[in-house]
Amino acid sequence: MSTITQSDYLLLFRGNVWDRGLSPAQLQKVVSDWMAWFERLKAEGKCTGGHPLEEAGKVVSGKQRTVADGPFAESKEAIGGYFYLTAVDENEAIEIAKQCPGLEFGSVVEVRPVADICSVKQRAQEYSERELAGARA
Repeated sequence: MSTITQSDYLLLFRGNVWDRGLSPAQLQKVVSDWMAWFERLKAEGKCTGGHPLEEAGKVVSGKQRTVADGPFAESKEAIGGYFYLTAVDENEAIEIAKQCPGLEFGSVVEVRPVADICSVKQRAQEYSERELAGARA
């Protein structure tokens, strides 16, 4: 899959319960550290935005377009928020992710490159091009 540039990445923050065992002082410090990290990255031009996500939402799935509650707040896999990064390369994005204040308490940060085209769309285009070439032969 091709990327918009080699420097666009999402940091996806997984887990919504990593903070549950923190004391009020620890919670206040990690929130303060997290905001300082975010503001520093923005000031450095490394982060162009980000947002926390609500714990509750809806999941739409299947041929019948079934709607269910989710993701579940207690899920370790639920995405709690994201940052949109501009980094030199994946290594820099990983180094930025390693600075996440929540890591020492069990938060997980996923680093994902941003693509300029959906991989499914890209395969469909390649298939169409092969079909067109075959029709010409």
